[in-house]
Amino acid sequence: MIKRFRLILIPLALFIVYLLLPSNTVQLSAPSSAPLIKAVPNNWAEHQAANKQAIATHLKKHQEDYFAFAHFAVSQTDGIPYLILKLLPKVAPEFWGEGDNFLSVIGLYQDPRMGNYPMPSGIGISGLGRAEPLSNIDYASFTCGGCHIGRVRLENGDLRYLDGGINSEFNVILYRYKIVQTLNKLYAGEKDKEKQQQRVISALLTTLADSAQNNPHYFYNNYQHADTHFDAAYEKAQIELFRDNAKQHITAFIQQQENAYDGWKLIVERNYSGIETRAKLGYAGMEDAISFNSVNAYQGLKAAWYSAPFAPLALPNVAGITDIMAVWDQQSRDPLGWDEDETLLINGGGQWNGHIPMLFYKNLAAQVTLGFNDVDLRVSAHSERLLLNLPAPAYPFEVDVKLAKQGQILFAQNCAACHQDNNGHVYQQMGTHLGRAKIAGSITTLGAQSSFTGNCGPNTEITLSGKLVKPCAEYKGISLKGKSNQSMSNPKQHDGYNALPLVGIWAQAPYLHNGSVPTLYHLLLPSSRPDQFIKSRLDYDQENVGFAWDPSQTGKKGEGYLYDTAASDIIGHQGHDQDIRLDGQTFKLDWEDDRAGLNALLEYLKTL
Repeated sequence: MIKRFRLILIPLALFIVYLLLPSNTVQLSAPSSAPLIKAVPNNWAEHQAANKQAIATHLKKHQEDYFAFAHFAVSQTDGIPYLILKLLPKVAPEFWGEGDNFLSVIGLYQDPRMGNYPMPSGIGISGLGRAEPLSNIDYASFTCGGCHIGRVRLENGDLRYLDGGINSEFNVILYRYKIVQTLNKLYAGEKDKEKQQQRVISALLTTLADSAQNNPHYFYNNYQHADTHFDAAYEKAQIELFRDNAKQHITAFIQQQENAYDGWKLIVERNYSGIETRAKLGYAGMEDAISFNSVNAYQGLKAAWYSAPFAPLALPNVAGITDIMAVWDQQSRDPLGWDEDETLLINGGGQWNGHIPMLFYKNLAAQVTLGFNDVDLRVSAHSERLLLNLPAPAYPFEVDVKLAKQGQILFAQNCAACHQDNNGHVYQQMGTHLGRAKIAGSITTLGAQSSFTGNCGPNTEITLSGKLVKPCAEYKGISLKGKSNQSMSNPKQHDGYNALPLVGIWAQAPYLHNGSVPTLYHLLLPSSRPDQFIKSRLDYDQENVGFAWDPSQTGKKGEGYLYDTAASDIIGHQGHDQDIRLDGQTFKLDWEDDRAGLNALLEYLKTL
């Protein structure tokens, strides 16, 4: 009883502290100047070529940053032991498939641009970032690129890679589920925990020995980057390091993975009423604000105060499911600067609800919510440099320039006031499910502010490109000392959705925050929205502007899955479906009575 009472007192005390905080900890307001309307290029083919060159130039300039974005493990000391990850298709090919492309079952693919990298794109290896590669076993974790390097299939069948885009195929929950499946297979019906662990240890060590004997380059593919050569000698040394503490590594792996999936199941049972079965398998191309931290969430949800009246202050009783976001051209989302007192960020936001204004902390949020004990801050710093000015890819198909210029006028009249650069205002009147907007409760926010600045505060130093830097010392020339409340905004300031700039909007289908509308045509013609459509295909629907979605049309075998928006209002396609009136002006959102205008507007949106 005393223990339970203490567990209640802790969040209650935090809540009282929160109530004492000023309500205006962050002011992310809309820009006061008129929005800048991007003009339609006169020659679309020339624009495509120039855009392709601009992206290539940017990536060449930021080679080191891009490599970290694509290949650096989130943590140097935590994650899944790399050797275990490589053994999964050996011990359970029925769940993972076989060969180097075994993670395609969760939407991670071999990227031919990566040379002989030993894993699919989206998996980082800690040895790549260590000064002394053999000072520890290698850990693997998802990289920034796992979520944010997308693909589209062109008319000739080639794939174009969308750096900074959306990997619509990636399913992190399915990854966790398949690991649990693999463990259950190795348990072979055994119920005793110690005997279960022993069976897994025996199976993995036996498979490890066989794999190393059959191919001295099985684990690292003789990969080389800079001065690090993952050759046979490195591979042998890593195997020896792992074997020295195999029981400890494997036991920790079992506990971490089972806790992670158990935590996700608790969240689903609490927040995903009506779609529990599907949610427990995950939705490719989507994420949940809590799910990535499910190890910690599992421990928290088991606490006595989970059912207390103020539990939503920590974990709101709503689903936080959203589509993965595109992260290119971050300058269009960042706050432009500070207020006159240099205490509050203004004119900018980001995320779906604007709650993490600064780019570095947006990146760090993606790292710390994986639940690792420590994170490699260089990942966030490199990503910040890469993404700030990374150009969005131009629409890769033809554009009717004349029609698009007509659409530009309609966009200026009906869309630009909200969908402008550096707009920090959030909107509640759009009719969309507000679950994601409310996911960061009061205690969550306080904890996040403490975690963010604890990991990276004004005095934190890291080595970046051979130089000591302080990535969290200042923002826009103003010191961040004493400004921890700027790392995540007060929930009172982000109770709604941020109207993001539409940079590269053609590649961000499906639409709305929960990916419930397959194309821009369906977004602007609400009566046409299908309840069910195929999500995560790579073919493109040029007429409706979005990825191929029609269940009646045959797609590439094994590509995409049926998304049923009628199954729950959590993933329902309501919202952005009625004309609205703001600040005395009416904005047209439903184009049912103006099909010509709809076609012109669609053509213009392709050019953004």
